[in-house]
Amino acid sequence: MDPKTRRKLLSRYRVEKGKGFQLKDHDPGDTAGYDLGKPTATALLQEGVEYLSTMQEKLYAQDRWAVLCIFQAMDAAGKDSAIKHVFSGVNPQGCHVASFKAPGPVERDHDFLWRHVAALPARGMIGIHNRSWYEEVLVVRVHPEILTGQKLPEAVRSKHIWEERLADIAGFEGYLGRQGVKVVKFFLHLSPEEQRRRFLKRIEEPEKHWKFEAGDLAERRHWDAYQAAYEAAIRATATAEAPWYVVPADNKWFTRLVVAEALAATLEGLDLHYPKPGAAELAALAAARTALDENG
Repeated sequence: MDPKTRRKLLSRYRVEKGKGFQLKDHDPGDTAGYDLGKPTATALLQEGVEYLSTMQEKLYAQDRWAVLCIFQAMDAAGKDSAIKHVFSGVNPQGCHVASFKAPGPVERDHDFLWRHVAALPARGMIGIHNRSWYEEVLVVRVHPEILTGQKLPEAVRSKHIWEERLADIAGFEGYLGRQGVKVVKFFLHLSPEEQRRRFLKRIEEPEKHWKFEAGDLAERRHWDAYQAAYEAAIRATATAEAPWYVVPADNKWFTRLVVAEALAATLEGLDLHYPKPGAAELAALAAARTALDENG
């Protein structure tokens, strides 16, 4: 699979117009017709990782743009492993991962974006949010009783709260884009059959026991509700400036390739380059060279 082909494939998974979006149109087991063995898939991913390392260095050196990668998925879809493999070659000084669990007492005393704003990437950085503000229109929508613990005034808990929150998210992402923060969102689209297989593997293999929680199985019972919530979220917030990638997640090797390619395309679209020194900087460099040549 050559680079041009990989880039062309992204259009299968990129969603930048939410109107009419339906998850049923996206196959979690899709591999675009490719059946790559592990060595080939690993080699392709390594190429992508090395390329991302080069682009990230330019992002850091230019110090103008920031990139925010948002990862959302059902349990066992492979968010952690995708982040681990795709970003394995990125300089840790230019990258920051934030994983969001259920909000605590301090966080519940603020608006739902507050804790995420505190974790936004600085210019020159890649920020990775493992779960994000979308949890407020996903898990909270599936379990509306959570709203009770958020201390919201009754006056703002209207029947339109989910549409209002999605509008707030879309507006905030637009604001970030106008401030030089490029937002790119990944929904790792897993089938219930593959989730079941991965859950069983976690139960059967002792070294994977730590990954399994009883709550994961409880959430599985709300599968259809979560799918509807994801569909509504993507419809309301997919834009050209902050697109979603609905990434097939039943085959981890393919998931990682798509994520790496999408990130590469995002970085390429920022016209990144190393800073060009001005006359004063060039003169200082020349003086430094002369001093080193003369003094050894």
